[in-house]
Amino acid sequence: MIPMRVLVIDDEASIRKLVEKELAVPHRHVVTVESAAAARVLIDRETFDVIVTDIRLPDGDGLELLPMFREKLPDAEVIMITGYGTVESALKAVKLGAYDYITKPFTMERLEVILDRAYERVCLKRHNRRLLQGHVDTDAPRLVGRSQAMRHIMELIAKVAPHDTSVLITGESGTGKDVVARNIHAMSRRREGPFVVKNCASLQKDLLRSELFGFVKGAFTGATETREGLVNLAEGGTLFLDEIGDMPLELQGSMLRLLETKKFRRVGEQQERRVDVRFVFATHRDLEAEVQAGRFHEALYHRLNVFRIHLPPLRERREDIPLLVEHFLGGLSPPDRPFRLADETLMHLTAYDWPGNVRELRNVLERCLILSENQLILPQNLPRELTGNLRLSNATAPACLPLHEVERLHILKALDLFAGNRTETAKALGISRKTLYRKIKAYGLEY
Repeated sequence: MIPMRVLVIDDEASIRKLVEKELAVPHRHVVTVESAAAARVLIDRETFDVIVTDIRLPDGDGLELLPMFREKLPDAEVIMITGYGTVESALKAVKLGAYDYITKPFTMERLEVILDRAYERVCLKRHNRRLLQGHVDTDAPRLVGRSQAMRHIMELIAKVAPHDTSVLITGESGTGKDVVARNIHAMSRRREGPFVVKNCASLQKDLLRSELFGFVKGAFTGATETREGLVNLAEGGTLFLDEIGDMPLELQGSMLRLLETKKFRRVGEQQERRVDVRFVFATHRDLEAEVQAGRFHEALYHRLNVFRIHLPPLRERREDIPLLVEHFLGGLSPPDRPFRLADETLMHLTAYDWPGNVRELRNVLERCLILSENQLILPQNLPRELTGNLRLSNATAPACLPLHEVERLHILKALDLFAGNRTETAKALGISRKTLYRKIKAYGLEY
């Protein structure tokens, strides 16, 4: 992944030093300057993805820099910070094109979350522009996430894509197995060839053979002409067979032979045909258990299981939820009316277990856009199953709590959710273990 480049403009040396210390990580390169003049010089020489600027600078107004940023770095997002926050200045900043507006004092954790969301929007804008220019495959949606699990999956895709090895993608429904398959194709030497998709659970077993391999005229009643199957249509490209675990057992032997010999026979034809196709498979089933139960061909299972990529459910990578939200809102929102989440709404989304995984998250956000009365998505716009438990637990709570108490309760809930596991809790909250330990001690939490 290309490191995010961040420019921070602030006249307070202590803030610049703190930002460099806390936010500079391998995937984020941070540069700081103390004035508007220094920023102008740097912008002329370097490119940045996200700019964080104080509104009050010793030699100018941060708001006055926004048009210059828009002109010279059209893809960059700008975050405004100030110690003199007013509604008027916030509205003006947003109207001029700022991504977000935060007031001092602020926590590094909050700034880090906003930075990552802003960078996700930058990446989305660049991706859309390349789409319009025809430089990327429209069938290869982006993989979104910065969790360790997602980084590992991206590494596996990059390693296996250049080879013609068959790939088995496993994981619960809705985790994005089709996205992984499309990225494998897009990064392979076959990317200029076709990418053909078939869900093995969508057809009756007596039609699947002719659908896959094709048939000749007169092969069966209704076969009035010879027709090519999906295998032939994928010649020179990739054939993605989704839900391979639902393929009828009587067809699995033919599939095994196709994998081993790269030859197949159309229905009603005696002559075998050779095909040049790369195969990618996916399933939500436990194929090893299916083999034990006699519902899946053992030899085919071992032939499929040469290179496996397993996608974890969304509940095991909650730290990716804010980025996924930003990604989906960017695609679902009208171009001139970008929607955003209230902080409490994101809290509900992070706490939910998402049995439908990423697909369910996208569907929930689409529903929220329809129900929202403005461009800010509030907790009441969410389905009841996402907020019911939290409503019950907070039924006797006061209508408004101090900010530090909201944070204390949220950390306590997260610790309960992960049974006191501090590593997983820190990941879900989007903060470091060190920061979590400090907050546990500060709030006197018994974990």
